[in-house]
Formats: sequence, C-alpha cells, structure tokens
Amino acid sequence: MNTLAGQRVTVAGLGRFGGGIAAARWLVEQGAHVIVTDAQAAEQLADSVHKLDGLAIEFHLGQERHEDFTQTDLVVASPAIAPENALLAAARGAGVPVTTEIRLFVERCPATILGVTGTKGKSTTTAMLGRMLQKRFAVFIGGNLGGSLLAELPRIGKNDLVVLELSSFMLHYLGDMAWSPHVALITFLGSDHLNWHGTQEAYLAAKKNIVRFQRPDDIVVVNEQSPVCLELASISRGQTIRYGAEGRKPFELKIPGQHNQVNAQGAFAAAKIMGVSFDEAQQALRDFPGLPHRLQLVHEENGISFYNDSIATIPESAIAALESFPPKKVIQIVGGYDNHVERKAMCGVLVERAKAALCIGQTGPAMAEMMGSSPYPAAAAVYNCGDLTTAVKLARQIAVPGDVVLLSTGCKSYDQYVNFEARGEEFVKLVRCQAP
Repeated sequence: MNTLAGQRVTVAGLGRFGGGIAAARWLVEQGAHVIVTDAQAAEQLADSVHKLDGLAIEFHLGQERHEDFTQTDLVVASPAIAPENALLAAARGAGVPVTTEIRLFVERCPATILGVTGTKGKSTTTAMLGRMLQKRFAVFIGGNLGGSLLAELPRIGKNDLVVLELSSFMLHYLGDMAWSPHVALITFLGSDHLNWHGTQEAYLAAKKNIVRFQRPDDIVVVNEQSPVCLELASISRGQTIRYGAEGRKPFELKIPGQHNQVNAQGAFAAAKIMGVSFDEAQQALRDFPGLPHRLQLVHEENGISFYNDSIATIPESAIAALESFPPKKVIQIVGGYDNHVERKAMCGVLVERAKAALCIGQTGPAMAEMMGSSPYPAAAAVYNCGDLTTAVKLARQIAVPGDVVLLSTGCKSYDQYVNFEARGEEFVKLVRCQAP
C-alpha cells in the first residue's frame, strides 16, 4: 500500500552535495506532491536542481516559508538540520510528522540491516564489511556512505543484506522510530558535532540509538580498546562481541595504519556473524584501495609519497595517521577551523614523531606557537604556512626520498573550505599540478 500517493510532502534541505535529491526523486515516484525548500538561493543550488529536471517538484529556494512546514502532510528533513530548528518545531506543533530519508528507507527495507557508527573509522569499516559480505550475499551499502538506497527498494529482497553507515545525525532522528539494526558495529567514539548536538552527552545519546532498541537475538560488535564504546554497548539487550587487533590474525592490507587493521578486524567480527570465513574476508580486502580522503595515496614522485587524509577532522585521527608511518619521515599538514577542541596532545605527538609540521588555517598560528616552544631535543620543524598552497609548496621543498607528505589536519575545514572533501580535492590538485 502506497501511503505517500497524493500527499503533500516538504523536503527540507536540498543541499549542494545531494542531501535531498534522492528523497525528492523517490517521493515523486511514489506519487507525492513534493515541495523542496532550502535557505540557499537557486543559483547556489543550480547543480542539485538540475539533477531534478523534468520532475513535478515545486521549488521554494532562498526562502523558508512557515506554511511549507505547517500546511503539509509530511516533512522530510535533511539530517544536517538540527532538530530544534524553529521550522521543524513549527511542523511538529502543527501535528505534521517529521522524518528523514534514512527513516523512510529503514521503515520499508525487507532485508536484514547491519549498522555501523563511530566518531571515526565508520566509513572505511562499512566499506570493508560490505566487501566481505559480498562473498556470500547480495549486499546493498548506503546511509552516510554510498548515498540513498530508496531507489533500490524494489531490488532488495528479504534474504539480502543491507549495510548502513549511520551518522549521529541519522541516529538522532531514528530514535523516534525505536529501531536498532540486527547487527550494530561501533568503531570508536570521541567528541564531534557538538555545534549540532549541543553537548557531548547529547552526541553520545544519539549514538546509543544504534543499540538502544536491540532485541535479545540482536548483536553488538564493539571495539574492545574503547571504554566509551564498551559502555555504550552495555545498554544493548543483545549479544556483545568484542574486537581488536591484539591477539587476532592480522589481515594483509593495501592501506597503511594500525587503525585500518582495527577497522578490518571490526568488519570481520560483524561479517563472521553472517558466516563469512577469514579467508573470504582476506580475499575481499587484499586489493581494497581505501576510500577517498582517508589515508589515500594520491601521488608519488622522486621517492616521496603524498597521502590525502582530509577526513581527519579531530586530533585523534591525525595522530593515528601520523603513527601509520615510520618516525621522522612524515611532513604533516595540520590546522584549520577553530572549534575549540583541545589539541595539546596532538601537538605533542607531532613534535616527537613528525619530521615537520606545516600549520594552516585559523588554528595554525596557535599550533605553531605551541609546537615551536617544545623543549623536545629532536623536535619536528614547525612552519606557520597559512594556507594549503603554501604548505604543499614548502613540503615539496623540504621532502627527500622516503618521506611522506601527509594532509591530516586534526581540524575541520570550515575556515577555508566548505567541507573536508573540498580540502582534500584541493590537496590532490596541488600535489599533482605542482609536480615537476
């Protein structure tokens, strides 16, 4: 039964990166009368609007009309919109239900769902898990990684598997549905997205939704090295399976870093539940090249390797990237948007382990000053470069064969770039275009 046919549905937040495109298209296909609204103007969203050409959609761009939220049957909100948004509150006040693209999918998905979340590592682990499961099943991968699966619903059967990367935003909105996946995999939990959630407690409360509603026959797979992850997993009514790298047979991986070995072990712990053997998992990972912007080898010249790890937007991730390579071989580009996160520990590791630290962005001067005053005898060379172009040029000047030039900033990008992807793409362009 198609409950959306003939309904008036507002898609809130089209976005420039495809946020509401899949939901709007699918809703039209269900026979809904679709209104797309976004605070950004039409010219800013031209590419997104173009992808919906020819569809019966009413666009209200550059404005957000109160009536689009209160005089409608359903609001499908971008998960990037905070739940306390005044217009979403107005919708609820008028008795209009608010949902999200991921909830529309989960409500209709006939297959067994495996969900992956974490502050970092969830995208790579999701991709690894999907590859392993494909050795035995028809697998669909989506959520925060891979985009919407709404269009795939007609092809998904009850004997298939779906792997969803679930962000804290998605999990917050899924909480109202009182749903958790059959297998929940938790990678690592730190501090992130506090501007959206408000507090660390609210951030972790959203993450808890991945296990909060599990049943006794469900399973949570958790990183045994993270006390926060273990505490979160303890609220599940299902079975708990721990994973880690220590004491386990290691995988042969194409991508560097101990953290990626841990990611592989987590993916295998979840895949093993579904019957995947170690040999099948190893075969799935042997040629896995990694994901864009995640410790991605993007260029080599004169014995120097250039890695794009722009996804590293918190200090813990930047430290993990640095520790993926031999000491005093890494020229690391750090710094960016100042969201007032403590970076003292990251600076300490950089001083001791890096060959050089090239600082950029809002946090660059303070980080350069902090590292420059270190009494460590073999301290890394520190440069306040200001921007990425200057940093890449200097990195190429000081690098010698055997060195690694690493973009792994430990900071978000919003001071100089619209997102971490744009920063990573600029880095790739610079290292390839500046090549002799």
